[in-house]
Order: sequence, then C-alpha cells, then structure tokens
Amino acid sequence: MSNSVKQVMSECLIEMAEVLESKRYYDNVKIGLTIDGSEHGSDVMKEALQLIKNKANFKVVLIGTKVDWAEDFEHVVTECEADNHKKMEELLADGTIQGCVTLHYSFPIGVSTVGRVVVPSTGKEMYIATTTGTTSSNRIEAMVKNTINGIIAAKSCGNDDPTVGILNIDGANTVERALKELKENGYEFSFSKSQRADGTITMRGNDLLMGTPDVMVCDSLTGNLLMKLFSAYQTGGNYEAVGYGYGPGIGAENTQNVCIISRASGAPVIANALQFAYELAKGDVKEVSHKEYAKAEKAKLSDICDNLAQKNKPKSTEKEVVKPEKEIVTKDISGIDVLDLDDALEVLWENKVYAESGMGCTGPVILVNEKNIDKAKELLAKDYL
Repeated sequence: MSNSVKQVMSECLIEMAEVLESKRYYDNVKIGLTIDGSEHGSDVMKEALQLIKNKANFKVVLIGTKVDWAEDFEHVVTECEADNHKKMEELLADGTIQGCVTLHYSFPIGVSTVGRVVVPSTGKEMYIATTTGTTSSNRIEAMVKNTINGIIAAKSCGNDDPTVGILNIDGANTVERALKELKENGYEFSFSKSQRADGTITMRGNDLLMGTPDVMVCDSLTGNLLMKLFSAYQTGGNYEAVGYGYGPGIGAENTQNVCIISRASGAPVIANALQFAYELAKGDVKEVSHKEYAKAEKAKLSDICDNLAQKNKPKSTEKEVVKPEKEIVTKDISGIDVLDLDDALEVLWENKVYAESGMGCTGPVILVNEKNIDKAKELLAKDYL
C-alpha cells in the first residue's frame, strides 16, 4: 500500500473518530482566524470560539502567534502579527482553508467589503454595500459596483433575489439612474421601496433601522460608519457586540473570501464573522461573483461606468451662462444630486428658464415658475433626472 493511500486512510479514520467522539459532523470546510491585533486581547478570540464551538459544523484554523489556549484547534504559528496575512494568503492559495476572518487587511483598488448587520427595529439581517476598500476611485461608479457586490454576498449566503435600496446620500439619484439603465439592459435584480409614504428607491434613516432592503447601497466610508454604529450602539462604542463584521472582499477581478473584523470587534461579532465566511465558502462566493459580473457586463456595466466617469471630468472650456431675469418660483423638481445641482441650473438658464436651487426634506431640489415646470423637466430628463 502506497504512502499516499495510507495518508488518505489515516485522515478518514481520524475524521470518523472525531465525529464519533463529538457526535457532530463537520463539513469539508475550514475557516481561518488570525488571532493577533485585537484591542481586547487574544482572549476575545478564545471567547468567540467558545460561542461557536457547539453549533458550527466547520473547523477553524488559527493563524498567529503562540497562545496557551489553542490546543483544541489546528494552529499555524507565526513569529509576529505582521506574518499573519502572508500565512493566511498561503493557506487560501493551497486550499488548506476556504475562507478567513482577519483584521485590517488591505484589498487592491477594485475590491470592497460587504458587511452584514442586525437592525434594531426588527432583528432582520441586512447587507451594507460596502464597508471597507474602494471599488472605484469614482465615487458614483463605486456605488454602482457596490450594488453588484452586495447582491453577490447575499446570493452566496442563500438569498436568491435580494432587494436593493440606495441610501439617501450624495450621488444616490445618479446611482439610481445608472442602476435602472443596467436593469433595463437585462441585469436582473429587485429594487426595494422605502417604508416612508413616498415609497422611493432611495432609503432614509428609518429604512436603515427597519432593514427595509436586503442590500443597502452606499460608499465605503459611509458604510464603515454604519457598521460601527450598528455593531456598537448598545455598548458605548469600544466593543462591537452585534452583527457579522465588515464582510468579504468582492470585486470584478479579484473576489476573496477574506472577511474583515475590526480591532474593536467583540466575541459575538467574531463568532458571527466566522459563520459568515463559512456560508460564503459553501455558497462559492468566487463563482457567484464571476457569474454576476459577467451578467452585469452583458448589460453594459462598463459603458455605464465610462459615461459616469466622462460626466465627472472637468469641463475643458468654461462658458459664462447668464441667469435669466428673476421670477417667482413655486414648483420644485426633486431627484437631482447635490453634486449636479449647479450644472442643472446652468442647463436651465442657458435655455432661458429661470431657476433656483433649494433643499427639500428628501434632498436638493430645483425651483422654477409654474409655467416652466414641464419644459424644465424635459431639459433635465436626460442627464439629471
């Protein structure tokens, strides 16, 4: 009998013995956990492992410096915290682990993480797309791609048709137009509707608390702030106690099942992040990412993003636009981003329509005279509404 056959038989017998001894079955999935760097010390990692010990059907591989409580786990010992990510990457590459939970990992441009929170109003889980990393240097393009990243994370974890909402922040209306165009071109997904009376696609603070959409789209800086608020609002801020952490790094070219936690993450969040990584591994997040981005590209994602980038380029020649004579303005036009407000006003002025900018309860508005409302909407429809 060859040594390789003996090795396989040995591993099978050991696995069978473990199942009989523990009376539990483990999937053929291993999730790594880097154990150094927490503000709460390495004991918080031990506490997290205790929380999942009796319910997880996957094995955890510890990566980090030597600790005295790791005897019940496979432990890849490193010399210092700086070596942890290098070792993690090696274990992911050779298939020893199928995902990992870690702190402060630097993803390349084009990759951002999708967090998963528990909302206080209903206890529902919601994905925040995205929370760390940068999908694109163009903020609006990033939010469009963040939508796809959020859908990928949700589908990988078993939600076949996640609903999408766009947080009511700068750029939301432009993102909405881009996503509607992507949808019209054949990329299938479902928009959510705000729980507020107007039922818009743009989500308010109330929708955050209620978890109205399955996937809440925003930029990474806003998402990072939201993650911290959702995770630590009950503890005073220094201990993240609720949710699943900042999530996996997802991108068109480089999706990795590396789930981020913060140095303030407590044991419940770390335990949930391990479960999150396991679900992503079982759902094959890399394959889901490949398929979703292929479908989005077929629906002209690149063309839409190129148009967004072109629109945000500085104008090569500036021409002075004369404001028409002042009129009483009684009608408002909403749905225009604050970033586009000045340009939209100039379009109207150039076409002899007097207009002013203002701020309504749902965001910026353009104010015009009642007699000009239809003409103004027609002039703005293509690029701003």
